[in-house]
Amino acid sequence: MGIFDGFLGHGSNVDPVDLQKRLEGVLIDGETPGLAFKIIRDFFVFTQHRIIVVDIQGMTGSKVDYMSIPYRSITRFSVETAGTFDLDSELKIWVSGADLPISKTLKKGSDVRGIQRALASGIIRP
Repeated sequence: MGIFDGFLGHGSNVDPVDLQKRLEGVLIDGETPGLAFKIIRDFFVFTQHRIIVVDIQGMTGSKVDYMSIPYRSITRFSVETAGTFDLDSELKIWVSGADLPISKTLKKGSDVRGIQRALASGIIRP
């Protein structure tokens, strides 16, 4: 799956050129981004080996934190959809060795089912 082929849904408004630029030097040889979902300014990328959470910090966005989560270290995850009064969805990923989950709030209209499928596909491999 190529960089332009995997984008889907409302949560995937990641500019492919910006994604390529942001992941330069982060991906290992042979690793390719499959899906990318945007969360306001931040985004996360699903590759065949891991999830890369890109946290763009500061007013100018020049400071960037890259968190790499190998699928094998994910013990469980939760995707909560938006409700009538709570308009945001929430993603929680528990990683072995950590007591608290990694939590991300997803804006209304994010493709929570696509995120759920991408996580399940990475974790539950044949």
